[in-house]
Amino acid sequence: MSDPRAASIAERRRAVLAQLADVEQQLTELRRMREREHDDDEHDPDGVSLSSEWSRLEGLRQTQMDALASVDEAAARLARGQGATCSVCGGPIAPERLEARPDATTCIGCAR
Repeated sequence: MSDPRAASIAERRRAVLAQLADVEQQLTELRRMREREHDDDEHDPDGVSLSSEWSRLEGLRQTQMDALASVDEAAARLARGQGATCSVCGGPIAPERLEARPDATTCIGCAR
């Protein structure tokens, strides 16, 4: 029988990788668009500037990279037999919290 936490962590990792791939695809499309467009996109009356969109997508990309690192750290803790202990107070992290956030490092009380 497989560990439900390991399965939850693996599923979260797949979801993060899918979101990261989507952002990477959007960045690739934006790069192509920037190659075709003029450099002065700040005065585009048709909508969001390419620079603003670039910044937004880079922010999303970094968020997903951080999430991936967090999930990988959770998998490493689980492999070492750790991970169900709050990093702040040392108490247990409730199974319900780990089910909702398999990469959680704090109990619900310390997270507040």
